Amino acid sequence: MKAIILSAGQGKRLLPLTEFVPKCLLPVCDDVCSLELQLRALARCGVERATVVVGFGSEVVERFLRTTPIPGLAVDILLNPFYAHSDNLATCWLARHCMEDDFLLLNGDTIFEDRVVRRVLDGPSSSIAVTIDRKPAYDDDDMKVSIDDDGRLLAIGKTLKPEMVNGESIGLLCFRGSGTKCFREALDRAIRVPGALKAWYLSVVNELAQEVSVDTVSVRGFWWREIDSAEDLNEARRSHPEASGVGAPQIAAAGARS
Repeated sequence: MKAIILSAGQGKRLLPLTEFVPKCLLPVCDDVCSLELQLRALARCGVERATVVVGFGSEVVERFLRTTPIPGLAVDILLNPFYAHSDNLATCWLARHCMEDDFLLLNGDTIFEDRVVRRVLDGPSSSIAVTIDRKPAYDDDDMKVSIDDDGRLLAIGKTLKPEMVNGESIGLLCFRGSGTKCFREALDRAIRVPGALKAWYLSVVNELAQEVSVDTVSVRGFWWREIDSAEDLNEARRSHPEASGVGAPQIAAAGARS
C-alpha cells in the first residue's frame, strides 16, 4: 500500500500565515506540521511509500521533506507547476502514474489519528472506498455524501440537498485492484472536460459511483480534522491526541484572514 498526498495549495483562508509557507507546513501538534503528522501516521500503519504532490512553496516543502526523514517511509515529490490556476482534480491527475498499485489518496489539509488509517486498511477490500464521518449538521463547505443502507456511495458533493445527506467525506480514500485503473481512467476523461482545472477530484468519484460500486468506511468517533481556516487550526492545536498543550500558539481568526 502506498499513499498520495495532495499538498499543492497555498491555503489562502489562512493568510497571512500562508503568505510564504504552505499550510501543510504550519505547526499543529507542538512544533510538528500537518504534513509530518500525516507521514508519521501512515508509516506507523504500515504504508511504505508516499508521493507528496507540491505546488505553492514547493522549494520549502521539498527542503522540509529532505531534512525530515520518516522511519520506514520512502517519500517521493511531484510538482504541480499549475497549482495557481487549478484545483485538486488537476493535482490528482498529475499523480496518475503513481496509481498502478493499491493506494490511499489524502487531502493535504486532513490530519487524523492512526485508528483512521487502520480502519480503512483493515476494512473490507473494496475496490474504491471513501472514508466518511457523521455529525448533526453540515455547512456549505462540507463535502457531503449520500449513501444507501449497505454503505454504498450514491453521491458526493458540497451542494447535496439536506434530505440526501448521510455524512461527509474526510478527505481520505482507498483504491484497490480494479479500482486503481478505474479511477485513473476516469481522471483522464475528466481532465479533458471544459472547466476541469477548477474541478475537484471527488467530482470524478461522484460520477464513478453512478457506474461502479463505491463503498464507504465510517470513522465516526475517531479523531480527525480538516484545516482550512484559523479556527480549524486553533481547534486542531487544542484537540490533537498528541498535543502537550504547549508549543504552537493560538492565532486570531480575524488576523488570519486579513
